[in-house]
Amino acid sequence: MSGGSYYVPSTSKWPILGSLALGLMMIGTGMVLVHDRGTPIMTLGLLAVLAVMGFWFRDVVKESRGGLYDAQMDRSFRQGMGWFIFSEVMFFAAFFGALFYIRTFALPWLDGEGAKGVAALLWPEFTASWPLMSPPDTAVAGPRDTFSPWQLPLVNTLILVASSITLTVAHEGLKEGHRDTTRNWLFATLLLAISFITIQGVEYYEAYVHYGITLEAGIYGATFFLLTGFHGAHVIIGATILAVMLVRVLRGHFSSDNHFGFEAACWYWHFVDVVWIGLFLFVYVF
Repeated sequence: MSGGSYYVPSTSKWPILGSLALGLMMIGTGMVLVHDRGTPIMTLGLLAVLAVMGFWFRDVVKESRGGLYDAQMDRSFRQGMGWFIFSEVMFFAAFFGALFYIRTFALPWLDGEGAKGVAALLWPEFTASWPLMSPPDTAVAGPRDTFSPWQLPLVNTLILVASSITLTVAHEGLKEGHRDTTRNWLFATLLLAISFITIQGVEYYEAYVHYGITLEAGIYGATFFLLTGFHGAHVIIGATILAVMLVRVLRGHFSSDNHFGFEAACWYWHFVDVVWIGLFLFVYVF
């Protein structure tokens, strides 16, 4: 139940079921990583997690549509979404920090900075440069070439920037009560999101087949796929959220003064866009 200054959540089975489903998925994942088996358990756990999320979100939508939430509950949702996005910021900060550490400290150390005698004994021919390329006629892992930032990466950057603009127009339309504007521009945002995912897939194919950029291609390949791969996963999640928001708009949900679900989707998508700009600059350009 909800009051003006104190909120007590109603009894729900979804938290414990979600914990059990997540535990099952983690057990299966651990079995896959350690024993190279356990895929059925991992898959079952993943499907259970998705099912719990779907039913839980359904209940939240019903409660919201039923007028059961007050200003305190709205603040709770906003604070929860804010802390979630902060945790995502820290998640990507760890990977950006690893990239910074490798390029700023590890490479100069390997090149002999601060310990010339030791470096000369370990790898006297090494010269610090980024990315670390595969030397000719050797078995050392590394990419054969790197992407030009002014081709597919630039196209994807323009697509994501445009998607933030179209989503903002859709949000403003909802706040002003223009549901047709919201529907059309949200649909355009979803199309841009799908375009980004498609181009990312083409880039990964090119990376593997023509550029020698794989997870085994040294530290460059590992950091490239960790950063772009996790971001791509977030884009897929964001596109799924936008698709759900589009369905809800088509079904007449939200109003000009009650649409935090839509607003939270906007927060998440803008965060994904900002992360990509950082990736474009520090993974592709510099």
